[in-house]
Amino acid sequence: MGEAKQPSAAAHESSKPQFLELLRHNISLIQRSVAHVEQRYLARVMRSLLYVRRQLQHDADVLALVVRETLGEKDAAAAREELLACLPEAYAEKPTNKSDAMEEDTPAPRPAPSAAPVTPEALPEITAYLQLLVMVYVLDECKDPAKAKEIGERALNQVLAYNRRSLDLLGGKLLFMYGRCYELSPSPNMSLRAVLASVQSTAALRHDAETNATAINLLLRLFIVDNNMYDEADKLVARAPFPRAHASNPQVARYDYYVGRIRAVQLNYSDAHAHLQQAIRRAPQQGLLAPKSETKDTSETSKWLAAGFLQTAYKFMIIVELLMGDLPERSVFRIPMLRRALAPYLPIVQAVRVGDLSLFQSTLQKHEKLFSRDKTISLILRLRHNVIKTGIRRISLAYSRISLADITRKLHLESEEDAEYVIAKAIRDGVIDARIDHENAIMVSNEAVDIYATNEPQAQLQQRIQFCMQLHNDSVKAMRYSLDSHRAELASATAARERERELANEIADGELEDSDEDWP
Repeated sequence: MGEAKQPSAAAHESSKPQFLELLRHNISLIQRSVAHVEQRYLARVMRSLLYVRRQLQHDADVLALVVRETLGEKDAAAAREELLACLPEAYAEKPTNKSDAMEEDTPAPRPAPSAAPVTPEALPEITAYLQLLVMVYVLDECKDPAKAKEIGERALNQVLAYNRRSLDLLGGKLLFMYGRCYELSPSPNMSLRAVLASVQSTAALRHDAETNATAINLLLRLFIVDNNMYDEADKLVARAPFPRAHASNPQVARYDYYVGRIRAVQLNYSDAHAHLQQAIRRAPQQGLLAPKSETKDTSETSKWLAAGFLQTAYKFMIIVELLMGDLPERSVFRIPMLRRALAPYLPIVQAVRVGDLSLFQSTLQKHEKLFSRDKTISLILRLRHNVIKTGIRRISLAYSRISLADITRKLHLESEEDAEYVIAKAIRDGVIDARIDHENAIMVSNEAVDIYATNEPQAQLQQRIQFCMQLHNDSVKAMRYSLDSHRAELASATAARERERELANEIADGELEDSDEDWP
């Protein structure tokens, strides 16, 4: 009763004609994109890659048929044989019989359109697209990263050799899958660093925004996630401009996520929070907006709705908000897609909110392996001081004087010397208004002073009255001495200069020579 219903073989068989129609339609869109020099057709093809990737799980023979009928040219014969060797036997397309469909009283499936002839101009784009699909199939179903890496390396070299802008989107996706093959391979991936650096410099010179953005993100992932090389990642961000205006939305989201992690490690929490927030906003929101009844299991949601990216980004943003002194909203922990992933982080937030150091330490010990795997343990360890400051603030409000021994016991500190140091730092930072009596080893909270019993309100009122009087005097002066009074003088000066100019012109023309003779 509890087993999930698996799609039958008949359902898979009935979906093959539709899948064949989709692949042939994508091929025609690629040809149209090359013929009309329009990237939007190729962008439509790339948007359907997620659905095609899922269909390849049980309809890989349809892809074999498309490869056989599309790559028939002599130039693509080698690529065709290589791709067909990785795929099962080609699907045999069956013509529909209308009379049989009428006798069985069942609607006949719509026949797939015949394959359109491939133009030589679009052959590189079509070959790269089919290589991408076969690479994805080998990586997902065959579980052979080495073979997928070999196919991707050959396809990527061909794309870079052509240097055509119609191949930019395909080149970026091929590079992404190529980096994924390196991650899944057991061999160390430091050799990927030189490849990505070379591809990034080439793409930047060619103004290939998608490949350039993908290469930068893969380098950042190689530095941050795999090797904890934050200094190198920061230098890459500073020296390699990211093409934010022309890159695709997923690449911009990944870049903001990696930059947010770099800024968090560098103690620049405000910038880190801004970048992480932008990464979350750019990520797909279907899983966040879906109600609980419509959400699928965790693995399916993480695979197809980018839940893994959102969960990781939310983990870092929650820790960054705590380090900034803010508390994340409670509703974040109630989102069905994030509830399980953020459950270990909820006690951390509660410990920081109430200043319970024992809860903080127990949660840290309980989920230490999880925090280490999430790469958040270094940031969580910084929260210990925030927890202590919150506890000291609550104690100072509750007690007018309290011994350092009691503070040590309440905050679960190691010794009274540690408590004295923490209290002194809190007083210096302005967290609490108190003083330490070192002789008696107690903390004495200063009484709140009634500000209205002092001359401070009268001084503030007098300052505001003086400001208003000064503003009134300036207004009266402005009305007394008009701002337009200088324009009359300016007009008379302009008229005098005009008369002098006319007199000079008359002297130059000789009109005053007769009058000059009468002079003595």
